Amino acid sequence: MIDSPRLASVVLLLATLTTGLQAGTYYIFACGVMPGLELGDDRTFVAAMQQFNVAFINPWFLATFLGAPALALIAVVTHRRTHPALWASVTAGFLLAMATVVITSVVHFPLNAALDAAGPPDRAPNLHAVREANATTWTRWNTARALTSTAALAALSYALLTTRTRNQN
Repeated sequence: MIDSPRLASVVLLLATLTTGLQAGTYYIFACGVMPGLELGDDRTFVAAMQQFNVAFINPWFLATFLGAPALALIAVVTHRRTHPALWASVTAGFLLAMATVVITSVVHFPLNAALDAAGPPDRAPNLHAVREANATTWTRWNTARALTSTAALAALSYALLTTRTRNQN
């Protein structure tokens, strides 16, 4: 591994930025998208969620979804010889970013697959049952990943500010 303070700072900055993008994504779903969908009918909910599943499979989202924890892990390694509190903050950011990925993988991927398995909303036999089996759990766990990713952002931001302060002294 290259031992470069500049590289370590760049990696930490990129980890912080990608984590912030992830936190923002989950935040907007928690504060706007899901409450808005709750106001609609079953067909609208299922159709919108199915379209989100398609739209989110793109290089930009995947780069942040996978990049945030990967960059945070690299930041853990590149900061291993720094002040213990700084390293602990970077490590906390990584663990929280990983918690976000675990929540998505264990909870949201199966729920999204079940939504997709319902088929086209205009031909699905019982949209209300599909929605009921999905909406509350999906929303609750999205709030959890909004919190874990925001906490990861806070930890990485603290580390970034601490790095800057230590480098100025």
